[in-house]
Amino acid sequence: MRILRAADYRVMPWKNGGGTTTEIAVSPDGAGLDAFDWRISMARVEGSGPFSSFAGIDRTLSVLEGEGIVLDVAGQPAARLTPVSQPFTFPADLPTSAALIAGPITDLNVMTRRGRMLHSVERTAISRPVDIATPAGSTLVLCHKGEAVFPEAQSIRLGPLDTLLLGPDASVLRVEPARDTTLFVVRITAAG
Repeated sequence: MRILRAADYRVMPWKNGGGTTTEIAVSPDGAGLDAFDWRISMARVEGSGPFSSFAGIDRTLSVLEGEGIVLDVAGQPAARLTPVSQPFTFPADLPTSAALIAGPITDLNVMTRRGRMLHSVERTAISRPVDIATPAGSTLVLCHKGEAVFPEAQSIRLGPLDTLLLGPDASVLRVEPARDTTLFVVRITAAG
């Protein structure tokens, strides 16, 4: 179990050089953009345009801040993502372009190497204690808004944009919101 504080995240250029990304976690630790098994990051999108291509990668995008974005992924209907829409999964190696709805956004990106890892992303708003299933693999709990307390894990407290990274050793994790809280729960498992 590791606590990842927002103040400690690594900021780096986008693969296509069009902006910056804030890396929350990557596996293996320290892996570059062409060598990761999985990667979770946030990006500030200031303008419309093409997305970086990642060969052999599956990607899920969620809007954290801003009005939203419309993604045009080759061969798929356009997808309109807002802060209340479900996370959107697509192959990161298909040509993809984005159009901002009304001004800049901040998004959450979850990427896994196809054939090696699988992932799911769940956005959940909580106002009372809940249990989060943490199956084999890695589970990351990002506190988007509010505060989350984990009483069974040394009463760890997460503030906005802090993350708790769990290994396969716990099957269920109890979380108590300090006030109305929005969490993103990312589950990563080995493929096959």
